[in-house]
Amino acid sequence: MDSSSTRRRATRAKLYEAAVTLIAEQGFSATTVDEIAERAGVAKGTVYYNFKSKTELFEELLRHGVSLLTASLRTAAEETAGRGGSRVDALDAMIRAGLVFIDRYPAFTQLYVAELWRTNRAWNSTLLVVRQEAVAVVEGVLRKGVEAGELSEEIDVQLTAAALVGMVLVAALDWQAFQSERSLDDVHAALSRLLHGRVGGRR
Repeated sequence: MDSSSTRRRATRAKLYEAAVTLIAEQGFSATTVDEIAERAGVAKGTVYYNFKSKTELFEELLRHGVSLLTASLRTAAEETAGRGGSRVDALDAMIRAGLVFIDRYPAFTQLYVAELWRTNRAWNSTLLVVRQEAVAVVEGVLRKGVEAGELSEEIDVQLTAAALVGMVLVAALDWQAFQSERSLDDVHAALSRLLHGRVGGRR
């Protein structure tokens, strides 16, 4: 990669970080391009050189953030498979990877979850596409688990994948907002017990 491409990637990363922080703090409409440029430490023209508008910047921010999450989930599954782990082990590793991602990018996660519930945004179709990319990684592991006989044929793969992703997102946000004294290991252990069906009483 040449130096100009490297510089542009670094600039975009600064703009993403500035935008996600400001929008999480004060909302999309209240955040101006001037504020994003100032927070990123660049000229206003630099924003428009990289993105046609604030809306395009936000759409690309969503794509960028969810692509990082998707990559971390995929890596967790692939590394587990490489070690000879089961599909359930892979799902467990993906839960942890999701928690690590959310712990690293809390502002993006808050913004992403908030936008999922809004239907009047210009970027709604983009959001649906990138959401499906992340869920599809989990679907793939579930489907292979069913095919290999590791998981029940009765599970609804699509709904179960969405439920697992949603569980991680909501539990992590609750952890950060209301139970910040807990460690990531604590939260992972609780969700792992749910995954393994160990929350019922002794029979």
